[in-house]
Amino acid sequence: MTYTIDLDRLQEAVHRFSSKRILVLGDVMLDEFIWGRVERISPEAPVPVVEVESETYMLGGAANVVHNLIALGCGAGICGLVGDDRAGRQVLELLDQLEVSKKGLTVSKDRPTTVKTRVVAHSQQMVRVDRESRRECPPEELASMQAYLAQELPRCDAVIISDYAKGVISRAILNTVQEQARSGNLVVSVDPKVVNMPLYTGATVVTPNHHEALAAARISPQGDKAVERAGRLLLENLQAGAILITQGERGMTLVTPEGMDHVPTMAKQVFDVTGAGDTVISTLTLGLVCGLSLPEAAVMANVAAGVVVGEVGTSAVTAGRLSKALEQDLHSINRRSN
Repeated sequence: MTYTIDLDRLQEAVHRFSSKRILVLGDVMLDEFIWGRVERISPEAPVPVVEVESETYMLGGAANVVHNLIALGCGAGICGLVGDDRAGRQVLELLDQLEVSKKGLTVSKDRPTTVKTRVVAHSQQMVRVDRESRRECPPEELASMQAYLAQELPRCDAVIISDYAKGVISRAILNTVQEQARSGNLVVSVDPKVVNMPLYTGATVVTPNHHEALAAARISPQGDKAVERAGRLLLENLQAGAILITQGERGMTLVTPEGMDHVPTMAKQVFDVTGAGDTVISTLTLGLVCGLSLPEAAVMANVAAGVVVGEVGTSAVTAGRLSKALEQDLHSINRRSN
């Protein structure tokens, strides 16, 4: 398929972001960044010694999707779990700074807050350390989240499922989402994990990366058409509205019942892909609830992702920056798509 994107339609959608409300359901995390410099190799092992200069903490996982939505000017809520620990309190403080309600967050007594610690030196990530639990939620915590969803989703234009397979997303909780989606005009977007792929049946759009798409479809990566075949198979199996497969420097492939589109990458340079998927699904979903077609929303999401991967650390694009990037990139997008 070929397409020509109308800049005015995309800019009008950006201007409508502030009138929308989106709920994010999923695995809440804290991203910790340890910044330093490397000037020598350890005498104990052939590894670099990082001299720490500073540390920063940012919202990660489902909470970073909320951060992206707020940066874009949208109203946003969050539903998930944090631990009764220092990291959990840091997540709550960071949400306070964004003026996001914490009513949908259940504080778990049995599991820690997921923390991903990244050590960065000279703009390069050296190592990542994960602290997490992948156990399923106990019944009382699941019930708490289901009650919040039943109350909050009727007020929302869309729900984003941010699944990192840490135990929040299950068939039971997605049944609650699907019940609300059937009773209203609710867009359901999913940032998936392979292990839970069968749970996303009927979603508006599912956004796996190319590794996840191939694994979920059980297709070998060999061959030029492997990604396209995986997308078609997932679309059929999930009965979804669309599959948007992100492919890093190769852009994105959008598969719908009407056909397939390829959206080339807009990244000028890539320093850090941390949180890029969160930017994609936030912008894509906002585009859809503001009346854009799937190809239009995918192009907008691709432009937003191109902005954030050019920065180090978990980043969020603002509506103003997105609008400017659309002005700069749209001619190139239309030229390459025709």
